[in-house]
Amino acid sequence: MKAIAFGFAMLLAGTAASQAADAWKEAEVNGAKIYTDANGMTLYTYDKDEAGKSNCYDKCATNWPPLKAEADAKDEGEWTVVKRTDGTAMWAYEGHPLYTFIKDKKAGDTTGDGVGDVWHIAKAD
Repeated sequence: MKAIAFGFAMLLAGTAASQAADAWKEAEVNGAKIYTDANGMTLYTYDKDEAGKSNCYDKCATNWPPLKAEADAKDEGEWTVVKRTDGTAMWAYEGHPLYTFIKDKKAGDTTGDGVGDVWHIAKAD
């Protein structure tokens, strides 16, 4: 019984450890390496955010959906979990909360880049 419990605990630990990798991936768009969500939708940063803190709520979050993190997600290197004031969690890269854009319709779209001079594609280092 202990072996089964231990195996289950290790499975859960492995699942939690891979949540960041399951939430995002790298892609190449127009010759640049960028980050996308698991479906290939471009991820963006918002200049009005603070390090580790989202300032995009209500209508902003409707147009720029946060990259959702599961409630039990844990920080993984440069990928960190940001707790939002609405009780949800989202992923951030190097302290920058990440979002998709409602007007991007298919993987590889980058229509949100430069919107309002405050939205930018999340580029891979």
